[in-house]
Amino acid sequence: MSTIQITSSKLWNAIKLSLNGEQQDYTQGSIPKAIFLLAIPMILELSLESVFAVVDMFFVGKLGQNAIATVGLTESVITIVYSIAIGLSTAATAIVARRIGEKKPEAAAHAGAQSLVICLITTILVSLAGVLCAPEILKLMGASEEVVRDGAIFTRIMLGSSLVIILLFLINGIFRGAGDAAMAMKSLWIASAINIILCPVFIHFFGLKGAAMATVIGRSCGVTFQVYHLFKGSGILKFRWAHFNWDPAIVKTIITVAWPATFQFIIASGSWIILTRLVAETGGTAASAGYQIAFRNFVFFILPCWGLSNAAATLVGQNLGAGRVDRAAQSVLLTARYNAILMSFVMLLFLFFARPIISIFTTEPIILNFGSTALRIIGSGFIFYAIAMVMSQALNGAGDTKTPTWINFGCFWLFQVPLAYLLAKGFGMHSAGAITAVPAAEALLALVSWYYFKKGNWKKVKV
Repeated sequence: MSTIQITSSKLWNAIKLSLNGEQQDYTQGSIPKAIFLLAIPMILELSLESVFAVVDMFFVGKLGQNAIATVGLTESVITIVYSIAIGLSTAATAIVARRIGEKKPEAAAHAGAQSLVICLITTILVSLAGVLCAPEILKLMGASEEVVRDGAIFTRIMLGSSLVIILLFLINGIFRGAGDAAMAMKSLWIASAINIILCPVFIHFFGLKGAAMATVIGRSCGVTFQVYHLFKGSGILKFRWAHFNWDPAIVKTIITVAWPATFQFIIASGSWIILTRLVAETGGTAASAGYQIAFRNFVFFILPCWGLSNAAATLVGQNLGAGRVDRAAQSVLLTARYNAILMSFVMLLFLFFARPIISIFTTEPIILNFGSTALRIIGSGFIFYAIAMVMSQALNGAGDTKTPTWINFGCFWLFQVPLAYLLAKGFGMHSAGAITAVPAAEALLALVSWYYFKKGNWKKVKV
């Protein structure tokens, strides 16, 4: 058998192993293998979600620029919900991973259950605000009267379903912390596959609100699958109802880790909201629509990058729990290198093939021009996105969520937002100026995150 055949056989066996979800000890053995086993299902998990985001925009795009703008503006606001979800998920991953590294699966399950209790309490207020204030939210985002009239029902359904959004993220964070990346992948695949199947059908019968209905049904099915496996599955985590008894000490620990992580992503998503509004303000509905198509394509390629970063978070948490600090650091540096290599290819794709990519979603010349320009500008910073993501997630995985929060505040609110206004209005670059601030801020974020990771204070955090 040739060397190529042997290598291919090993690669295929490793892929099957990573997708089977068999329990692995990520605190021992080859670091590249550990990264590979975790990253493959995490990348695939988020890839299908990103496929859905693009497919959704493809079908919504057929309804016209008002529909595109509605979806884009709503998604910008829903990033606040995502921030809460990712904050709780980050805390759950860090604490569950630490307990698994300490070989305490019962304590890991208890921490995961307590995070779900916090989730249920938090979601009530968010959902009510979304259902009652959908038109006002769109107006606040700078939507035209037509967009508000046609899109309020879409926004109301999406924000009203905050519970399934947060649960989907949070429970997957619990699975990832336990090292069961395959289960997290399967649940999101179910949600996304159902979305993709139902989206064109529901849009055909119900119009724009059909897209929201399909999304809610898909995510609800994914959450049902997750909950079943938390209670009845064969993984290392076994949830029991006793784990949900209110535990003030665990709740305090979760909130201590989660609130900076939540604000971390609120800060980042809040700056995106400001930029989205600035693009609509300086370029109009066509610029906003083109930007939203470009942004969906950005998400399509950045989510796999996020998958690799999540692998780094799990490896940091479990290896710190096992007392293997040097192995945790080596895992992060190697993951950052892999991520930068992967994203360099994406950067070239966006720089040289932006117009053909955008033309898949729209044939309107003005939207096509705006979208192509936005995609090239955003694409120029993909290597920086890759490094920044891994460094930030490594700090989060260690439970040091405050450091990335302050870094995000400085890079996004003190640098990106003022730069966007300066370029868009001060220098008359309009929407292109606002978007140029994105790769500039990410470059700064990568450098600062790298500095604080190398400084090493994350190694001393206790959770």
